[in-house]
Amino acid sequence: MFSKIHAVAQRVGQIVVGKDEQIRQALACLLAGGHLLIEDVPGVGKTTLAHALATALGLRFSRVQFTSDLLPADVIGVSVYEREKNGFVFHPGPVFTQVLLADEINRATPKTQSALLEAMEERQVSTDGVTRDLPEPFFVIATQNPGHQIGTFPLPESQLDRFLMCISLGYPDAAAERALLAGEDRRALLKALPALMQPQQLLEARAALAQIHVSPALIDYVQALAQASRQRELFAEGLSPRAALALLQAARAWAALEGRNHVIPEDVQAVAVPVAAHRLRPLKSTGGHTGGSRDLVLRLLQSVAV
Repeated sequence: MFSKIHAVAQRVGQIVVGKDEQIRQALACLLAGGHLLIEDVPGVGKTTLAHALATALGLRFSRVQFTSDLLPADVIGVSVYEREKNGFVFHPGPVFTQVLLADEINRATPKTQSALLEAMEERQVSTDGVTRDLPEPFFVIATQNPGHQIGTFPLPESQLDRFLMCISLGYPDAAAERALLAGEDRRALLKALPALMQPQQLLEARAALAQIHVSPALIDYVQALAQASRQRELFAEGLSPRAALALLQAARAWAALEGRNHVIPEDVQAVAVPVAAHRLRPLKSTGGHTGGSRDLVLRLLQSVAV
């Protein structure tokens, strides 16, 4: 079952070259049933990665370009009065899909950003007093520009917590960049990319994660990491119980991608940074430490015994 996900990783890696680890992290996130945030400067392949993942997994795909004048109804949908039916008819927005690419999500106002909260957490949308379920599976893949760039609004902590993982692609190395420059256009490769899975197969793979064994000692390790993050020596606030559950579920997905039927501490460590870093804010008084949350999560891993 998980062999097809490996095939997806290989095919996506032919389009987004030199980013095998980030592709595996993204697939682990989607396999675990979570939403993915990709944060980086423009032009490094964030949108291409999201589109390639949706296509290779055989999922319906919609893209919304977030701008400062985008309204919640542009995402969720709107009811329009139709004279022929003598009433209002709901016209679904782009959120009614299986993979929603929220491109440059932090360019929209907080009001529009919050329109995604119910969809991401409850997999449903409430409008005009009616609750409408979203398709299954449903994933949000959002891209975000660095906060120092012009025209961005920071995502609130409540929305950041809805993303199971936050990854960064970074600039390609010399070999990967040369392959991009000398190779075929990425848009043409995307159009030729076949669907290697069906939505039902992905749902079955997600359900199979429950069979990945987690020992009591491994749960103790995850709990120790969460407790250590709450000591307020490095972070303003520690990991919430929901974040600890996300860490455990992501570790299950990583173990499955590694071909194991049980989780080991290395699985937790492999996903700790993309799961935890965007949920934690460093204290200003961290002994002169100038690194971001990613570096502090690595320090947290080093401070907790396995």
